[in-house]
Parts: sequence; structure tokens; C-alpha cells
Amino acid sequence: MANDINIRRDKTKARIRGRVSGTPERPRLTIYKSLKRIYVQAVDDTQGITLAAASSLEKDLRGSLKNGANIEAAKAVGASIAARLKEKGITSVVFDRNGYVYHGRVKALADSAREAGLQF
Repeated sequence: MANDINIRRDKTKARIRGRVSGTPERPRLTIYKSLKRIYVQAVDDTQGITLAAASSLEKDLRGSLKNGANIEAAKAVGASIAARLKEKGITSVVFDRNGYVYHGRVKALADSAREAGLQF
């Protein structure tokens, strides 16, 4: 059963990545969620580099979060990545949900990043 879910997500992920690409001016904001953590990074696909990253594993967030994999953690990570991108002068991104359903932690992270000033 778990393999069926991963296969479905991989197919969705490949379909999304065929349409979504990041540039230096508008990087791709991609997420990964595990059972214990949530991770996000801004990627410039033209050069193949990560411009900024944030996760619930970081020391400053880990101390303030009770759990690293809930909606509150996703909101904190979304605000953190938005702050780091704004420091670099990036205000617009392309959102890549990485095959995950836009619900729960994914939606919370996206909404938090939007509230912090990112446009997508």
C-alpha cells in the first residue's frame, strides 16, 4: 500500500516538474515533508543551485516548536524561508508542492510564506 502512494506521488511530481521551473529572479519553492520534519528550499533550476533553505530541524525553530511535523512547524518554516528570500531581494517564487496534496502542512507553509511577503 505504501508503495502505491509513493508511486502516485512520483508520477504527480514528474508531471508538476515538467511544467514548473525556477529562475534566479523567480526560484522554485519546493517542499519535502517526512513524518518528523518539514523542509523547504528555493531552487534556481537554470544553474542548479539552492538559493535558500529552511526546515523544522534548525536550532532556532526546533527550540520553539513542540513537534517538527505539525501545522505550527510548517507555518514557522514558511515564515523563515520568506524572511531569508526577502533578505536576498527575492519576493516572487514558483510553488512546487512536490506531488503532495495542497492541504494541511503544505497549505499552512504556503499561506505562511504568502503572509510573510512572498508572492506566488
